Amino acid sequence: MKANINGIGIHYVEHGHGLPVVFVHGFPFSLRMWEPQLIGLPDYIRRIALDIRGFGQSDIGDGQYMVEFFVDDLIGLLDHLGIGKAVICGLSMGGYVVLRAIERHPERFLGAVLCDTKSTADDNVAKQSRVQAIRDVREQGVPHFAENFVKKVFAPSTIHANPSIVQMIQESISLTSARGVVGGLLALASRRDTTTALAAIRVPVLIMVGEHDAITPVSVARDMQNQISNVVLHVVPDAAHLSNLENPTFFNEKLLDFLNSIRQEALNETAH
Repeated sequence: MKANINGIGIHYVEHGHGLPVVFVHGFPFSLRMWEPQLIGLPDYIRRIALDIRGFGQSDIGDGQYMVEFFVDDLIGLLDHLGIGKAVICGLSMGGYVVLRAIERHPERFLGAVLCDTKSTADDNVAKQSRVQAIRDVREQGVPHFAENFVKKVFAPSTIHANPSIVQMIQESISLTSARGVVGGLLALASRRDTTTALAAIRVPVLIMVGEHDAITPVSVARDMQNQISNVVLHVVPDAAHLSNLENPTFFNEKLLDFLNSIRQEALNETAH
């Protein structure tokens, strides 16, 4: 399905009914990365996933992106679907969107799931890395960029034992336009540091991080955990940066426990 949100065609899918949960993908992927959750969670959970502008089947637009625009699109999609409050789940770049959305619109969320992400902004070294990535995309193309990128996000054991998901992600990246990838890199480099906002989060938070994640390691997840009041952290075994894909059984079990607790709390409030 596609909705016109803020002048951009935003592609999204939804399954089930009941407690709404919105999944926000990482860079430079698409909503396909959430297939184990969209398929694996029960139908009393309303699973919604969107393609961020410039990625997947959403429109590319002008390629001048900021995380703020991604947040605007997310809130616009909630409005389009008539959802007042939802649980929001983001991985990596999706986590940046989640944190900024909660900071700007705390009244719209029942809970948050932060996967393989961090609250800090890019330092100068990271920004230079984004610049080099932009050069690589422009000079060598997205397929070459995709081939190198997947080596950084998957655990070596995943690459050997589960090549099909590695291939799926590589294909997903390769189908993304250069304008979308570059726009995403610009958004990442310019994003706001949300660390000071962690203490203000009042909804339940679940943090999940792959035990072998080298991009946003376990230590970074624990730093966030220490600054959020109502939080649970799980380290996902046998996974790196794409923990939801690399160990979906563990990931879905912990995610469903978290969602069931929020669902029960909402039912209790309704009963009173």
